[in-house]
Amino acid sequence: MNIDQFVLEYATPRAGDIDVVGKKLSDRELGLGVVNPRTDEVESVAAIVAKAEKALEYYRPEQLFLNTDCSFGCFAGRSVNVEEIAFKKLCAIVEAAKVLRRKYCGAT
Repeated sequence: MNIDQFVLEYATPRAGDIDVVGKKLSDRELGLGVVNPRTDEVESVAAIVAKAEKALEYYRPEQLFLNTDCSFGCFAGRSVNVEEIAFKKLCAIVEAAKVLRRKYCGAT
């Protein structure tokens, strides 16, 4: 298919191994799901960085985008998670992105 970016859910083990996608689609961009919006556990920055680094075995840094699996507001009037937890999960993604940018892109 003529698609530039795939946005895939990889925050839970059921997603399988990134190797399958990386071997076949590394010429595209990847929106990598790194947090599960359905749990109250806030993923650590280190865990998010580790998932991203696994994807970076196949993708260049400019091809990789960190995001949530699905979203926090899947149903009108009934969010998947409370605002406080969603905020903390998004903050963890931001901090992980900063770590990765410093390490792989020389950003400060």
